[in-house]
Amino acid sequence: MMLPAEVIRRQRSGQALSADEIRAFVRGLVDGSWSDAQVGAMAMAVLWRGLDTAGTVTLTEAMTHSGAVLDWSAEGFAGPVLDKHSTGGVGDKVSLVLAPLLAACGAVVPMISGRGLGHTGGTLDKLEALPGYTVDVPRQRLATVLHAAGCAIVGASAAVAPADRRLYAIRDVTATVESLPLIVASILSKKRAAGLQALVMDVKCGNGAFCPTAAEAMPLAQALVDVAGGAGLPTVALVTDMDAVLGRSAGNALEVAEAMVLLRGERRDDPALSRLRDLCLALAAEALVLGGLVPDVGAAQALAAARLAEGHAAERFAFMVAGLGGPADVWQEAGLPVAPVRCPVPAARDGVIGRHDTRALGLAVVALGGGRQRPGDAVDPRVGLADVRAPGEAVRAGEPLAWVHAADARSAEAAMTAVAAAMPVQDAAPPASALVQAVLGR
Repeated sequence: MMLPAEVIRRQRSGQALSADEIRAFVRGLVDGSWSDAQVGAMAMAVLWRGLDTAGTVTLTEAMTHSGAVLDWSAEGFAGPVLDKHSTGGVGDKVSLVLAPLLAACGAVVPMISGRGLGHTGGTLDKLEALPGYTVDVPRQRLATVLHAAGCAIVGASAAVAPADRRLYAIRDVTATVESLPLIVASILSKKRAAGLQALVMDVKCGNGAFCPTAAEAMPLAQALVDVAGGAGLPTVALVTDMDAVLGRSAGNALEVAEAMVLLRGERRDDPALSRLRDLCLALAAEALVLGGLVPDVGAAQALAAARLAEGHAAERFAFMVAGLGGPADVWQEAGLPVAPVRCPVPAARDGVIGRHDTRALGLAVVALGGGRQRPGDAVDPRVGLADVRAPGEAVRAGEPLAWVHAADARSAEAAMTAVAAAMPVQDAAPPASALVQAVLGR
């Protein structure tokens, strides 16, 4: 038997752990033979000393197999099983478009998603704004929806990667969330457990992301590609800009409505929605090539653009929503809730919109009730920001910088103050940021 204290000591002193020692740690997470104090000490030792790629692969694989691993081989799916993961942003509703878009191109997408974390929104919270939409489903219902729609965006069951669930909870209260090997193992263990054949990663960088700069995002993107490859999951990572709200909205029901606008092919001349569309197409193209559906990225992007324009992705979205308990015809009656208070945030002067303080805008949505300030908080799907002006856009004094959707006048007033401070009006446009800043693993 390996003593936890000895494994911690070796990791703390910078010695390379054996595969058996890493597996013993993961077993201890699941069976409780490692105490919370020992798990916290181990997480801190990994934060300080790191793990090499081989060690992170072993940790990822052990965490993957700590619980149920989905196997789709007996289902007879006609296409490859693909997925995407984002490191989180403000207004990031890409998954709502990308999952049905990949399905429309011939892939099968069992997208296991999460809830909001900090100032960033969560895909499950967004979809639950649709009345009746169920994110917790048994495997057989998931398979049924995948056969009918080609995609299903759901939550992870308690049986998936239980080692990660316990480790993450302890990391959250021991200031070890930032550990790169633990971030990578946490993300990839859940994706490996979903039975994927290939994965595309959207690693955000900017003032609305957990990695503020591309220099900080690149090591994470590279580690994800290297560890996923070592674990047998072909992966491409895009480093993408999060220096502004993605699209025009931030907030659960508002983001679902905006994703539906994109799926319907509306407002194609809106530059902020074009930027969102371009990101969806870029991620789709990489996934389709990884899955062997299209030979090169250019052809894959053309296919995805055609499927989106022709309404095939919209059709898949409707099938998914209905199959998971949402409105039977989401295009006729989505039933999205509407906030009772809606207020414009007026520009103080003529000028152009400067760079967003995107994190502050995300926190404004949280303060409105659109995210969680404490674990277990209820989320108000109605609230958020709409019609957010993009950096570089001209504005006249008194014109709206954005519209606040709130539950009451008091919270609306606080949000208006926060939004005005986070969206400066200045004389010159800020430098434009490239949407896709790097592609790794291609």
